[in-house]
Order: sequence, then structure tokens, then C-alpha cells
Amino acid sequence: MNTTAIELEVNGRKHSANVPPRKLLSDFIRQDLALPGTHVGCEHGVCGACTILMDGKAVRACLMFAVQADGASLTTVEGLSKAEELHPIQHAFWEEHGLQCGFCTPGMLAAAHELLSENTDPTDEEIREAISGNLCRCTGYEYIIDAIRTAAKKLRVTQASDASQNA
Repeated sequence: MNTTAIELEVNGRKHSANVPPRKLLSDFIRQDLALPGTHVGCEHGVCGACTILMDGKAVRACLMFAVQADGASLTTVEGLSKAEELHPIQHAFWEEHGLQCGFCTPGMLAAAHELLSENTDPTDEEIREAISGNLCRCTGYEYIIDAIRTAAKKLRVTQASDASQNA
């Protein structure tokens, strides 16, 4: 079988691999890198469970080949937290009960991260739009919206604190 050499960064770590040209990015992340947090649901890009961040933008890992990520920087749910400390978005999901079964959570966190990296004070409508490509069959979305709203507040407080310390 032919393989293609790729180099990429995943969660801050450099990786080199030889992959079949048609290997899905989601399979590469889960199987080759042993990062099971990227969930695979529909395998058609509809459910959003496989959503990760590629160069800071939310992408569906089940719709991409691993070779398409060559040279990119990826962040999976495992890469959001630092050491033992949850990312503010993760903490807000826990605090606001924004997850139940947890299957959609990694994709929701990636979508929320992209939104909040661009807009730390989104309206509920903007939050709904940001997560519109992620399906959840458990929560009814209200707790997820609450969690993203809480995360936005936490991030605004952190940014204000950082700004005052640097002033």
C-alpha cells in the first residue's frame, strides 16, 4: 500500500507519520495518535462529534484525509486543558451541566473554542449559530448555551485580569 509522509503538530507536539493517502484524519487521530477524544458519529460531517481545531478553526476530522493536515497545527479535546487544569470552556460545561452522555462534547467544545477565540461576548443567537453544526441528542442545547455563555464570562474576566497585570 502506498503511503505519504506527513508532519503536523497535535496538541503542541510534533508528529511525523507515513499514512495511506485515503486515511481519514479522524482515524489517524484516534488510531495512530491514540487520542480517543475525537469521536466519530455519522462519518458524513453531519453530527459534528469529530470536530477539532485546525490552525484555530473548527473542522470535521471525518471529512478530511490525514494528508490534508500536513503542516497544520491541530487541537483535539485532549489539548484544550493545560496539565491538570481544565480549560475555562471545559470547566463551564462541567459547571453548567452542558453534557450528559458526552458523545457530542468534544465537538461542541471545539466549536465553542473557535467562537470564543473570535468573540468573547457572543449573543445567544451567535452561540446557537456557532454550534449549529453539532448535534446533541441528550441536553436540548440550553445547558450547552448556558455553558458557553459562562465560559465567555470566564474568558472576559481572565482577559481583563491579564490586561490589568500588563498595564
